[in-house]
Amino acid sequence: MPLSLYEKKLRNLLESAEISVGGPNPWDIQVKDNRFYKRVLLESHLGIGESYMDGWWECDALDEFFFRVLRAKLDKKVSQFTRTLSNLAGILINLQHPSRAFHVGETHYNAGNDLYEAMLDRHMLYSCAYWKGASNLDEAQENKLRLIFNKLGLEPGMKVLDIGCGWGGAARFAAQHYGVEVTGVTVSSEQAKKAEAMNAELPVEISLMDYRDIRGSYDRVYSIGMFEHVGVKNYRRFFEITSGCLKENGLFLLHTIGSRRSSANTDKWTHKYIFPNSMLPSAKQIAEASEGLHVMEDWHAFGNYYYRTLKAWHENFEHHWPELKHAYDERFYRMWRYYLLSAAGSFRARNVQLWQILFSNEGITGEYSVTREAGTLMRTG
Repeated sequence: MPLSLYEKKLRNLLESAEISVGGPNPWDIQVKDNRFYKRVLLESHLGIGESYMDGWWECDALDEFFFRVLRAKLDKKVSQFTRTLSNLAGILINLQHPSRAFHVGETHYNAGNDLYEAMLDRHMLYSCAYWKGASNLDEAQENKLRLIFNKLGLEPGMKVLDIGCGWGGAARFAAQHYGVEVTGVTVSSEQAKKAEAMNAELPVEISLMDYRDIRGSYDRVYSIGMFEHVGVKNYRRFFEITSGCLKENGLFLLHTIGSRRSSANTDKWTHKYIFPNSMLPSAKQIAEASEGLHVMEDWHAFGNYYYRTLKAWHENFEHHWPELKHAYDERFYRMWRYYLLSAAGSFRARNVQLWQILFSNEGITGEYSVTREAGTLMRTG
């Protein structure tokens, strides 16, 4: 039977990335339903993701598959039209308007604490770990916390704000090991409940609120893995808030995934199934939005560590799936596996980045340097 035009086109594209249909390599794909070819070429990211969830194709090493797809820039060759329409929506509509602020919490972070407890480290940190010198996920996540809190120069008695506090693991670590008081905010009711329980005996206050409702004055502010939900139309307002709530000589650290290019939206599959109304900021967008409000003191990139973090999460997810599957169906399993491994491939291809950016309001006086060893913020003068 002759190949359809869609199949011939997609096969040729995949072969340019050294991916074969029916091949022997772990990154090769096995097509189970020939409707796959047309669906991918017409629907791009949404089509390839949903067709995997529907069982139309298989791949032993999804992260390796996406690494090759993205390094060969195949996504751009099949998604120009759909990406243009998606970006237009992000430009015309404020997808992160306050009326939509709790949507991602309800959709993604409320998926089930049992899922995240099984997948994450013992502190339940849902963001990139810092693997330098670490041998496992727990160590790498503690490295990340020490790196952040030492960059901020936390000292006992400081008042600290955690924007997007998740399940409260970072706030707990800061209170226990640095002797600070922490206020954490989240838009997920399930996260808030667990964060309150985890920190019941500590000087940590958890609030279920949108970041735009934050009030108060703090010595230090940090935001870990939350800025991806702010949206380009709200970046300026976000930095107005972080600048406005910092005390004199205060510091703010932003830990965020970043994009190589400026856009106004995320891909349709991620928007529909994982992070609704999300988007990744570019370096240009961050710099422009913070201009005149903050002084940028340090910019640290370590996106390669997110590949290792996602692989560790996937390993935990697979290991605990027999315990989880009573609460989640097979389509969810395929969706979550696709999410974790496609993201891992994207970070390995350096299609997306991970940044820690240290800000002050007026500039740190005197000479200083920021370590990359999860050590201390060293200052002289």
